[in-house]
Amino acid sequence: MARTIVNGFNDREEGGRALAARLADYKDRADTVVLALPRGGVPVGFEVSKALNLPLDVLLVRKLGVPGQEELAFGAISSGDITVFNESIVNALKIPDSMISKVIEKEKAELKRRENIYRPNRSAYDLGDRTVIIVDDGLATGATMRAAVAAVRSLGPRQIVVAAPVASKHNCQQIGEKTDDLCVCVMTPEPFYGVGKWYRDFGQTSDEEVCRLLEESENLLAKVV
Repeated sequence: MARTIVNGFNDREEGGRALAARLADYKDRADTVVLALPRGGVPVGFEVSKALNLPLDVLLVRKLGVPGQEELAFGAISSGDITVFNESIVNALKIPDSMISKVIEKEKAELKRRENIYRPNRSAYDLGDRTVIIVDDGLATGATMRAAVAAVRSLGPRQIVVAAPVASKHNCQQIGEKTDDLCVCVMTPEPFYGVGKWYRDFGQTSDEEVCRLLEESENLLAKVV
């Protein structure tokens, strides 16, 4: 059985509420939007957006997993054809170009599938000149979040804030250096072990739950307005 750290979070929802408390300065700001990384980042982002009264959307990013060790990311891709590589892993494992291309094509197809599911009838928010809070359930290698930051930066935001309930201290600092704000994390434990070890319940988030939370967030904002 996988080891779970006892002083972590009960679930992603609790992690999201703890993260929202760290982001309280952004509450009720008309120029700010929360972007969650599906699927696991969406329950976290929902709690953040609800607590801060901010709109919620998804930012589609896919980890490029090492074949046979899929949890180990050698890079990530995002909407907008942006690809980020973890060169140290690529070089250390001597991953051939043919294998890299195969993984990228597979994940591009998954990005397209999720785009069709999560945004069947609505467009993405205009991020130009806005503050964008990019939320995930945790930061391990940081490859996925770096791709997310690159994708958002290409859309001309005023400020990018990276946020997660738990992250390795090294990657939180490294990602923060590449954004316009410090990386906001509730916990940066060392040794890190991995994101899932810091949640008692780290079950997979379904596409149905992602869609439900996006709809519920939209309804909550409509009631406020």
